[in-house]
Amino acid sequence: MSQQTARTRTAATTAHAAVDLGASSGRVVLGRVGPDTLEFHEAARFSNGVVPMPDGLHWNLVGLYEQALAGLGAAVRETEGELASVAIDSWAVDYGLLTGAEPQHMQLLGTPFHYRDDRTAAGVKKVHGRVPFAELYRRNGLQFLPFNTLYQLAQEGLAQHADRLLLVPDLLGYWLTGEQLTEVTNASTTGLLDVHTKEWDTDLMSTLGLSSGLFAPVAAPGTSLGVTRAELTPLLGGHQLPVTLVGSHDTASAIVGTPLSSPDAAYISCGTWGLVGLELDAPVVSDASREANFTHEGGVDGRTRFLTNVMGTWLLSETLRTWEREEGRSQDLVGLLDAAAQVSRDAVAVFDVQDERFVAPGDMPARIAQLCAEQDLRAPEGKAELVRSIVESIAAGFAAALQTAGELADRRIDVVHMVGGGSLNSLLCQATADRSGYPVVAGPVEATAIGNLLIQARTAGTLSGTLEDLRELIRRTHSPLTYRPQS
Repeated sequence: MSQQTARTRTAATTAHAAVDLGASSGRVVLGRVGPDTLEFHEAARFSNGVVPMPDGLHWNLVGLYEQALAGLGAAVRETEGELASVAIDSWAVDYGLLTGAEPQHMQLLGTPFHYRDDRTAAGVKKVHGRVPFAELYRRNGLQFLPFNTLYQLAQEGLAQHADRLLLVPDLLGYWLTGEQLTEVTNASTTGLLDVHTKEWDTDLMSTLGLSSGLFAPVAAPGTSLGVTRAELTPLLGGHQLPVTLVGSHDTASAIVGTPLSSPDAAYISCGTWGLVGLELDAPVVSDASREANFTHEGGVDGRTRFLTNVMGTWLLSETLRTWEREEGRSQDLVGLLDAAAQVSRDAVAVFDVQDERFVAPGDMPARIAQLCAEQDLRAPEGKAELVRSIVESIAAGFAAALQTAGELADRRIDVVHMVGGGSLNSLLCQATADRSGYPVVAGPVEATAIGNLLIQARTAGTLSGTLEDLRELIRRTHSPLTYRPQS
């Protein structure tokens, strides 16, 4: 038995529920974890997405909370009340505003905005008018994304009436327990957290006209948030459940659940976005990193996620949705990818997936054709060509980001681990290997849920050790696919 394996052997198996909320769907994943056990399945799945309202794009967070409660109830029934804990992860930057004098009885102000709402453009100008981006980067280490929380708050009409701001997973945790904390990995995406100290930058808040009292204390993964409120007990099978903080930014949990095979391994957490980067022990805040638009987001156990956002499968999903609206019928993604695989990669246009026109929902085929026309590229003809063009363009974006990450962090990347839904797309995995020149190890698909469950199990005492120890359990219980460069 290896020393790493030995350190994970501390207790019998325990059951945990991971509430995993994504941009298009949410689910409750029920897992059983032990020294030689990592098993899980969905106890519930429910839809999520943009809710267009007269004042812009919003999230239906109350509906998500209701569905999460129902899923947790199903998990309790399935385990006959033996859940050791539950934890929440979600997308980053978005938030809810609360008001009220009593912390345990605050009310939600308005319907939380969706980060793709176009109100943030004016917020960027306001923020940079007070603090130049170079200074922001020195303080928060974040790449420029127009929807980061501090830009949203610059356009937030309700902020002056609020007593508390909670990011999405922290808001749902508050509704579950009545306790208010801001988990550090998600806090790091707001632009208001000091990249070095991992504490709120109150001076920056003051400069931007934000009250530091608006924000809940920062807490690390592995912190107990408390137990579910007594009022929820009838919905949870007669039980009050312990709630644990994990890497509440879904990418933070996904990187925990990525079985990085060497210190120089890179990762791509591929879903709506492709998060491409390296896990570091300390930030690399430099002018070169800023100019390359690389970010430093908080990781579990004080690690730094040094990465950049590359447009991921959003382009493909929105293309399929456009065709569904035009044709009035669903599209066969598997069949389209099979057809695209028959198209030569050299026969299709490779375009810049980072172009801002691709951020908002809409007619992606038309936007791609427009971009090709502007750049004197032959626009793809037919569905198979367009799908191949999108896949190759995403892979090219991934390859460029990998090369830059290695140069900025002075790492000789030897392998790329792709996790998340994109790891099921064999055409994308192979294209990424071909264009980057690195072998791509695909899987596990459920890295986010796995990372969530592993931190819960370690907090419960079922497992112990470092992230490397936890990842050893993933390697022993899962078999990924490897794609080697073919050209």
